[in-house]
Amino acid sequence: MEKIKLSAVAYHNTRPFLYGLERSPLADQLDISLDIPAEGARKLQRGLVKLALVPVGVLNSVPKARIFSQWCIGCDGPVQTVCLYAQKPIEELSHIWLDYHSVTSVRLLTLLLREYWKLKPDLVPASPGFRTRIEGRTGALVIGDRAIGLEREYPFVYDLGQVWKEWTGLPFVFAVWVSTRDLDPDFVRVFNAALGDGVGRIAEMVGLEQVALPPQFDLMDYLTKKISYPLDEPKRQALERFLRLLNHAPARWWTGEHRSEFSVPG
Repeated sequence: MEKIKLSAVAYHNTRPFLYGLERSPLADQLDISLDIPAEGARKLQRGLVKLALVPVGVLNSVPKARIFSQWCIGCDGPVQTVCLYAQKPIEELSHIWLDYHSVTSVRLLTLLLREYWKLKPDLVPASPGFRTRIEGRTGALVIGDRAIGLEREYPFVYDLGQVWKEWTGLPFVFAVWVSTRDLDPDFVRVFNAALGDGVGRIAEMVGLEQVALPPQFDLMDYLTKKISYPLDEPKRQALERFLRLLNHAPARWWTGEHRSEFSVPG
């Protein structure tokens, strides 16, 4: 049987999903690649994978994209790994490097600068090594595992999850599970159950974790208190608000006609 190609994100926050899939009946059916979020979106767009965990900011660029899972990468307040770092206060910044790993975080920062902070620094697309150029009036948006521990290196840190929450009162959704093809309902059911199983076993997974982590980084705290996984009603509202603010039409990305299909089991 030909395996189903799937792109997941190569960050710690995706490990619970992978842990669940590795333990599930689907394990032998999936060919999983680990990518930065932007690359997963490109693979899905080009038809190189059938499923992907993609940044929500690129949904409009993926033809026939449909959100099919009741799980996501989100937060409800500080997220810790999507932050703007600087040597000076944000109102004094003239330039900001934009992390190339995820379109969503870049668009979220752009939106917050325009609507929340009312600021207009020059936004500069970054390339590898940009983190070494955070100095003077130049800050940088850094996301994912590379952001771990950076809060101890810079006097000014702006957590975008926290700022969005302060502005809107809503949680935020960074990435969702998307397919561009119709999926078998039984597969979707087992897939969602596997993701939920992984989220329910975070403590077990962390206990088995053998990857060296930066000093003072509490993986358990990060996965259970900073990252929020259910794509519940508040997050759906937040996602639709974010997409509308980007002048997108969010309704077309939901699978089926009824959003109740995404209800999270109690």
